[in-house]
Amino acid sequence: MTDDEARAALARLIEEKGEDYAGLSRLIGRNPAYVQQYIKRGTPRRLDERDRRLLARYFGVEEAVLGGPEGAAPGPRLVPVPRLDVGAAAGAGAFAVDERAAAHVAFDGAWLRRLALGAPDQLSIIRVAGDSMAPTLADGDDILVDRADGIERLRDGIYVLRIDDALVVKRCAVGPAAGMVSVHSDNPAYPSWGRVDPQAIDIVGRVVWKGGRVR
Repeated sequence: MTDDEARAALARLIEEKGEDYAGLSRLIGRNPAYVQQYIKRGTPRRLDERDRRLLARYFGVEEAVLGGPEGAAPGPRLVPVPRLDVGAAAGAGAFAVDERAAAHVAFDGAWLRRLALGAPDQLSIIRVAGDSMAPTLADGDDILVDRADGIERLRDGIYVLRIDDALVVKRCAVGPAAGMVSVHSDNPAYPSWGRVDPQAIDIVGRVVWKGGRVR
């Protein structure tokens, strides 16, 4: 396969899947113009091996389709999860006015299945704002939220809650009073709520993973 054919193949995949150049560039850890420059200008002339492998896994095709060696077995499929342009407050509160996807993060599909999560379209990543959940969650951490895991399956764990126009991340504990739940901050400097009717809590989803800078 020629370099021109590989670029054309990637362009077709992008069009068929309704993807955008900037989002794919960020997905593979490149600057937003990287994929567009590769396709439109031929810069770089061919994809880096790592970039080609990630894109092939993301689109579920063999690397050969994007100019890789023939016969290479395709890797596990990558599942894109949107990173929403909102913050979940672990502190005073953050307003969730705009929940459009700012970017996507790719997760190994098999890893997500092992976590027994909801469907991929029920997953999203948001940023922690504040320190009320420290040391468990730090300001600026990314958290993976399973929106399919809400009030119907409420159990002990960390959840994102919506209060008015704000998202907050708190630890919920069921009982001991029948039918009641307590809502806690892991940081003892912040208040907790005890004996709350779960029907009065607007649960967005359960926090199932976190990622952030090494501090």
